[in-house]
Amino acid sequence: MSTDDLVEIQQLLAKYAMTITQGDIDGLLSVFTPDGTYSAFGDTYHLDEFPALVDAAPRGLFLTGTPLIERSGDTATGTQPLCFVDHATHDMRIGYYNDTYVRTEDGWRLHTRAMTFIRRSGAHDSGRPHAYRRSGA
Repeated sequence: MSTDDLVEIQQLLAKYAMTITQGDIDGLLSVFTPDGTYSAFGDTYHLDEFPALVDAAPRGLFLTGTPLIERSGDTATGTQPLCFVDHATHDMRIGYYNDTYVRTEDGWRLHTRAMTFIRRSGAHDSGRPHAYRRSGA
């Protein structure tokens, strides 16, 4: 992987963390491909659902670590550690994202992002099913 590709993907992921921390939904959506998805809570969400999903989530600081990335041509996969700190209670959630990236004409973008939480028990899971309820569900 070239240094330029690595830096571009790292900056893309930094933009994800900062825009979600600052509540900038348009900026957050811009890091994904138009057909991108986010998976957590036992389900996969498309970008049109992402604003409501983010709105239903607690607010706070998304601290992300350096991702481990493997590139293959114009696609790549990666894993990035996360520590979320709730703004009101300073409670933390820890885990990691498993990602796929695609090089587009606008540069590298997230294609899929899947959250895995690390529990106090040591279990790794995708969260409580139905933590976010889709309209009509």
